Amino acid sequence: MKLSKIIYTIIGCLSLALGSVGAVLPILPTVPFLMLSALCFAKSSEKLNAWFKQTKIYKNNLESYVRGEGMTMRTKTKILLTVTALMAVGFVVMLSKKVYIGCIALLIVWLVHILYFTLAIKTIPIQNDLN
Repeated sequence: MKLSKIIYTIIGCLSLALGSVGAVLPILPTVPFLMLSALCFAKSSEKLNAWFKQTKIYKNNLESYVRGEGMTMRTKTKILLTVTALMAVGFVVMLSKKVYIGCIALLIVWLVHILYFTLAIKTIPIQNDLN
């Protein structure tokens, strides 16, 4: 096995673990870690990639987005709340240190996140499994 594939596998497993913890704890973002896992598993192993795409955490958080259908409002809200909370901490720290350029940059990045998730990603209704 190539060293690059081993590195991708390790990074994929670590980001999957962080994404799984993020699914339970609101302080960690779930979707970015799972997207990193998907990328790493796709580059490391076809079997690992196929396994990951069959997991419940992938299906609940990424499957519809990867298919181009969008995200549920709940998923979008979780992402935006996490991003807002983490950026607010950075903003307050920079503001206390009087790093105003950093505050402005962080504010712009936050606004771009809000616009991207509200305008660029389609919102899909939550699907009921009661067929």
